[in-house]
Amino acid sequence: MASQIHPTAIIANGARLGQDLIIGPYCIIGEHVQIGDRCHLHAHVVMDGHTTLGDDNEIYPFAVLGKAPQHVHYKGEDSTLVIGHRNLIREHVTMHPGTKVGAMTTVVGDDNMFFVGCHVAHDCVVGDHVIITNDAMLGGHVDVGDYAYIGGNSAIKQFVRIGQYAMVAGMTGVTADVIPFGSVFGPRAEMVGLNLVGLKRRGFSKDQISAIRRAYRMLFADEGTFSERFEEVTRDYGDIDLVAMVLKFIKDGGDKPLCHPARQG
Repeated sequence: MASQIHPTAIIANGARLGQDLIIGPYCIIGEHVQIGDRCHLHAHVVMDGHTTLGDDNEIYPFAVLGKAPQHVHYKGEDSTLVIGHRNLIREHVTMHPGTKVGAMTTVVGDDNMFFVGCHVAHDCVVGDHVIITNDAMLGGHVDVGDYAYIGGNSAIKQFVRIGQYAMVAGMTGVTADVIPFGSVFGPRAEMVGLNLVGLKRRGFSKDQISAIRRAYRMLFADEGTFSERFEEVTRDYGDIDLVAMVLKFIKDGGDKPLCHPARQG
């Protein structure tokens, strides 16, 4: 079908539009914006800056994508926001481009869901199949792995990594990295176990889940130092794919702090 662009939409000269688009009333598209095919922009969507939107995305009213990042050192440089395919972006979502103190780009993958009022700050990297629910906030330079779930009203501190398949419960403040498959909760996030429901829903086998549970219990046991337990898990379970993902995540983080379970007593 031909694109349907409402007569009240304002599209700047230079904007690059794909095919079969629906652009609703009062949308504003800046001159450096590129939009792929079959995207649906509901009313009052604002896209600006050097923003690229892939195919088959749906964006709801009052979302603002690509406006200047909230960073004191941003001086108008041509940083970018790159959004992939088949994302659902609900009302009042904001996403900002990168900065020169980061990678100069913010990257959002494919098949994600961003619920009402959530925020993706400058220099973030969001993977695929991620769900970020109402009013959750990613600080600058946050990295969110595939299939992660971030609950409503949560806040992820700058430079924190959220591992693949991890779950951040609602009303949680995350100030340290969350391992893949981990589940955290609390005003200063503490590990409360594994995202077992998510693992089952994604089709992991009972044997895979049992292996990651055994490795988790060993990794966060009370005995010995964390580095000693890390070596022990590497020795006993390092050849199991899911455990290897966790170990690689921890190793890649270097000296970055990790969310741990609350100390007993």
